[in-house]
Amino acid sequence: MGRFHAEKFARLPGVQLAAVVDPDPARAPISDFRKVLGDVDAAVIAVPTHLHHEVARAFLERGLHVLIEKPLAATLAEADDLVNLASKKNAVLQVGHVQRYSNAFKALAKRVDRALYIDAERLAGFKQRGAEVDVILDLMIHDLDLALSLARTEVSGVSACGFRVLTGDIDIATARIEFANGCVADLSASRVSQSVVRKFRVFEPGLYASADLQAGKLRYVRQEGGEIRETEEMHTGGDALEAQAQAFVEAVHGRQPPAVDGAEGRRVLKLALEIGRLVRERLARFSS
Repeated sequence: MGRFHAEKFARLPGVQLAAVVDPDPARAPISDFRKVLGDVDAAVIAVPTHLHHEVARAFLERGLHVLIEKPLAATLAEADDLVNLASKKNAVLQVGHVQRYSNAFKALAKRVDRALYIDAERLAGFKQRGAEVDVILDLMIHDLDLALSLARTEVSGVSACGFRVLTGDIDIATARIEFANGCVADLSASRVSQSVVRKFRVFEPGLYASADLQAGKLRYVRQEGGEIRETEEMHTGGDALEAQAQAFVEAVHGRQPPAVDGAEGRRVLKLALEIGRLVRERLARFSS
């Protein structure tokens, strides 16, 4: 992911890519991030999750702006430390929930007024990248962020189940999230699927919206004058990662706040960790 981020920022006007840091000398000439702390205004953190806190903290302590890949941190305590430090240093802390910037989801979010039910499915084949965390922090967290942004209220209840398949951690998970305003979200994620699926459905009074986030296709079903009408929209093109990079630059210049700041990233992380806890408790109960 670091390479992809570097490519996007290198192309943005008004941005100078100062350095790329990687512990593998074949990938980058600089292997220690501490060597660039005095040479940059901002940094993108795309390291394994367990290193997010250590690396991001070093930049934030110097008042440098940080875009950090999701999830924000490995624990809530680490997340709280980063959020508090960013506030203290008046630095931008943006979390890389890139799906917020997809054309299809942005169009969907404009149409949704009061979500009653959200149904999301995110399936992928197994990849070693990201496998240092469970499927909830790896994949489901995308849809957790989207559901929270559409529900626009606090979580009131969570139930979940999941299983280990190819790794020693959770590879398949489903979760039901109930919100204080009555909205319910059913989310499922798998990293051991034979096909890639990105389905996101939203139901509200008078409207059913279905989004294929992989293909950029939206379908709306609504009732008008006693008749059921269907319309389809295509929102292909665009580059969500580049749009996220541009949003980070705008935030650094103070032109607009990030769509997913540290506090919002912490909120998503809290929900993801709670789902993981529930799944592990269930697995322990039925494996004993």
